[in-house]
Amino acid sequence: MAKTVLVIGGSRSGKSDYAQVLAETGTEMRYYLATCPRSTGGIEQDQQSDDKEMSARILAHQQNRQGGLWQTIEEPLQLALLLQTLPAQATILIDCLTLWVSNLLYADTVGALDEEQITALAQELLAASRSRAGRVIFVTSEVGCGGISEHALSRRYRDLVGRCNQMIAAGVDRVVQVVCGIPVIIKG
Repeated sequence: MAKTVLVIGGSRSGKSDYAQVLAETGTEMRYYLATCPRSTGGIEQDQQSDDKEMSARILAHQQNRQGGLWQTIEEPLQLALLLQTLPAQATILIDCLTLWVSNLLYADTVGALDEEQITALAQELLAASRSRAGRVIFVTSEVGCGGISEHALSRRYRDLVGRCNQMIAAGVDRVVQVVCGIPVIIKG
């Protein structure tokens, strides 16, 4: 069984469902690290916390995990630090890196977050995941298959997520791409 896994796919590809099933294959404690910002998260009142549709999505994800021995922790920014505080044998599911990068971009009030910094943050997250005895499963969205946006912020976001995905994929034991609900192993 791979210790570190990246599950990647397009929107509504089934990547989160696959990652959850993968995480539930063991008997160890399970932690779901939710990166979606909410009013109680690490980011001050975000637009998404007042978004009824997003709230419904969050509730559906929570209901999906009921009965699966999950403990949910909402952490929009400090994933590497949080990994160091959780029980070493536990399985950790981080859903998702795409929102994590969005949160970092949102918190970057001076516009300094660049590919070099996201590389360093991704490497820090990988080091924290590799130092654990238990499994760490990352979920992220594929952003490299679409067109090029006319907006600079959208291009910057795509570039940051793409760089993060590349760094995590290079450092994990297994990469699984989910297409139409079908997992395809592309590494490991």
